[in-house]
Amino acid sequence: MFTRKQYGYLEGVISIAGNILLFAGKYWVGVQVMSIGIIADAWHTLSDSFSSLILLFGFKVAGKPPDEKHPYGHGRAEIIASLIIGTILAVVAFNFLVESCQRFADRQSATFTSIAYLVTIVSIITKEIMAQFAFWTARRTDSDLLRADGWHHRSDAISSLVVLSGIILGRWFWWADSLLGFIMSLLLFRITYIIMSGAVSSLLGEKPSDNLITAINTLIQDKLGTNLEIHHLHFHSYGDHKELSFHIRLDADMKLQEAHLIADSIENLILQEMNIHTTIHIDPEKEPD
Repeated sequence: MFTRKQYGYLEGVISIAGNILLFAGKYWVGVQVMSIGIIADAWHTLSDSFSSLILLFGFKVAGKPPDEKHPYGHGRAEIIASLIIGTILAVVAFNFLVESCQRFADRQSATFTSIAYLVTIVSIITKEIMAQFAFWTARRTDSDLLRADGWHHRSDAISSLVVLSGIILGRWFWWADSLLGFIMSLLLFRITYIIMSGAVSSLLGEKPSDNLITAINTLIQDKLGTNLEIHHLHFHSYGDHKELSFHIRLDADMKLQEAHLIADSIENLILQEMNIHTTIHIDPEKEPD
């Protein structure tokens, strides 16, 4: 069974090796046929390698244990790395947009060959496989960073599919390559928004999901045989370290030691079953009117 850090390293190394090979093939073909679409697609693929290096760095920092200055660990380094990946994508998208408009203004076209078809099809299949692997590791680790890298791979597969469409249309329309680059830039901007909005939302803090609240209620009821009123939930995620606090209501006449034992048992249960560190505040149950 791999640890969270090992899953991140495995996905990162596979991504770097695969992307460098695909970049070399795409760039060579792009230069041969003078296609901005294929060259842009090649640099998009290489940017995945840069992103994977950032991913490895993010997991290395996130895997450091808590210290005096960072009592909750370094897990949010993953979120910061996701923001860097999104920034890289935004810069690449802007450059493609400018270059595509320039080529259209200059009426530049590309002459595609059979090797362009082959390299593009191989790229689509390979990148989708890499995306699926990244999403699988993200589900295993609940990592936004791996999920962001998966979207990066998926965006590359989509852009290669657009390139393939442009190659086919380029046989009849001189402006197909310029349109191709323009569409790819829009796709990249869309993926940038998905990655960065998720990362920013995590940094700002999100309310506990309905699924999490239901899971906690069900766990307490099934394991402890009691149905407590849970309210004022606050959830904080630091990578694989998660902190949860909420209030429960107990009988106002209950002894302090007994109330403490109930709260302590719930905290231990959630930690063991859900790997969430929990702090519980006890409210006295209101007397009926």
